[in-house]
Parts: sequence; structure tokens; C-alpha cells
Amino acid sequence: MRGFIRGTHHLTFCVGGAQEDYDFHVRLLGLKSVKKTVLFDGEIPIYHLYYGNRLGDPSTLLTAFPYRQAGWMGKRGTNQAKSLNLSVPADSLGFWADRLSEHGIDHERGERFGTERLFFRHPCGIEYQIIGDPDPDDREPYDAVVPAEHAIRGAYGTTTSVRDSEPQHFFFTQAMGGELLGTEGPHHQYRIGDEQGYGRMLELAEEPDLAQGTWQFGEGTIHHQAFDVVSAANQQEVKDWIVGLGFTDVSEPKDRGYFFSMYCRSPGGLLVEIAYGTPQGFTIDESEEELGTHMCIPPHWEDRRSEISQLEPIETVETVVG
Repeated sequence: MRGFIRGTHHLTFCVGGAQEDYDFHVRLLGLKSVKKTVLFDGEIPIYHLYYGNRLGDPSTLLTAFPYRQAGWMGKRGTNQAKSLNLSVPADSLGFWADRLSEHGIDHERGERFGTERLFFRHPCGIEYQIIGDPDPDDREPYDAVVPAEHAIRGAYGTTTSVRDSEPQHFFFTQAMGGELLGTEGPHHQYRIGDEQGYGRMLELAEEPDLAQGTWQFGEGTIHHQAFDVVSAANQQEVKDWIVGLGFTDVSEPKDRGYFFSMYCRSPGGLLVEIAYGTPQGFTIDESEEELGTHMCIPPHWEDRRSEISQLEPIETVETVVG
């Protein structure tokens, strides 16, 4: 599968308030608001907020479902993705430590697998790591809030908590074509994808004494990690390969408007998505200059526009906050 999976496409998680999440990702972390829409699934209108670089390229994307308004809470635990890991240039850790301190964000600095990291949390409790990447994404970052030389480049990957690493090791290496790079105590690091992709680092944390985390939508939890392929044919090839290994619970492709998605629950609990983009990407319903400034409602939600308009308002002026 190394020939089909390029790297991360996006990381998706369930947060608390919409404004709180916007302020964290745009005003603090300096990402661009790429799209403001609603979750395609279910009967309850929930925001789907996308953040990334200027165009929302694959691997730069973080996407959030603010579930506080619905009152749904998740529970963090094992057999669940536990940390969103973001890439910055290796010499930018000092900048980010200062920035987090200036904005009252508690953090710790440490090292794992030869990379320096900052460990901190989203206001809803989700764990984040900013990792000094020796080989960061060389695409132009979004720099309206944070200077380009220090800006977040996109996903480094995720850390998944597991009780036993062996089943997920099999999935990462055999189903996803990954390579085990190293082990440090309870932590294991893998690289997936090819050299054309970004966000290729996956980590496991063996935590056998933790209680099971929840998998449904709910505030305070990571929902899934999407991996990038180039076409419908490649997506089908990945599905056929995964099913052939015995992982038969793979969804049919789903049209998400801006990309096409397919899902599979991995044995360590991480919900894996395989996604490929459309030619228009996020400019299918907004111009490049206006990305992230309008409420973009999917066609099947159009008859509930007035209900959707009652969602928590978001002040989306992107001001430089230092």
C-alpha cells in the first residue's frame, strides 16, 4: 500500500464551542479558516470547521466538530487516537514555547524519537504536540498570523493509545504499508506513505491500564485520521487490500463535497479514513479569496438553512495577535 497512500489528508476531532475552537486554531496556532460548513452525517446540524494553509491542501487540514451545543461528551482513553501532532521547522520550538506562554497555554517541552516537542492541550482537553520537524513540509505556509518561518506546516501525524501494540502494528505495517522506525519504552513510531506525501509519522503509546475511550462523536476526543490517495481507483485498491487481510468492516465511498472518503476501524481503535480530493477542492463553493468566510451548506441540508443559522455565531476576523 506504500504506492497508493501518500501521507495524511486531514485530522478530525470533536471540540467544545465553535468560537473557542476558531480562536485556538486561527488566532493562536495561526492556521487559516478554510471552510465553515456542517457535518454531513446525522440529523443534528453541527458545524464542520476546516483549518489549514491558504488552499487547505492535504496534510495541512485540521477539521473540527463543535459538539458542546448538542451536549454530547466524549471520554478520552485507550484504543483511541490521543494526540494531534503538528509539524514546525526544527528551530521554531522556542518561538512556539514563548507564544503558548504569552497566551496562557500550559505546556511542557520534551524529546521523543530524536525530535523536540511541546506538549499542550486544546481548551476542550484534546492533547496536541508541536514537533520540531527536521524535514518540514516545503509548501508555502499561511502567514497572516504567525510569521512564515515559524508557521505550522501541517500534520506530523497522530499518537494512538493502545492496550497492546501488536494488532495495530500489523495494521500499520501490513494494511497501510508502514515501516516501524523505532521504539522508546511504551512508544512506537512508524512512517507511512511515499515521498510525495506529508504527515507520514504515526505513533503508538501502549497504555494497558487506561479505560476504553469512546468512539462516537463527543466533545474532547479525536474522531479519525484521514490518509491521502490520488484517485477513486487508488482508494478502491486500498480497500481491496485491507479487506483481503480480513478487515472487512470498510465503508463504501462517501461524497463529502470537497473530497471522497472511505472508513475503516483499525484494531487499535484509530478510525482510518482513505480520502482523495476533487479537482476544485474547497473552491467549489467559495472563491480562493473568500475561503472560510461564508457558511457553506451542503445540498442535502439546504431545507434546514434557517435552523443552521441558529448555530453559535463565529467571529472570524483574522487579526494578528502577536
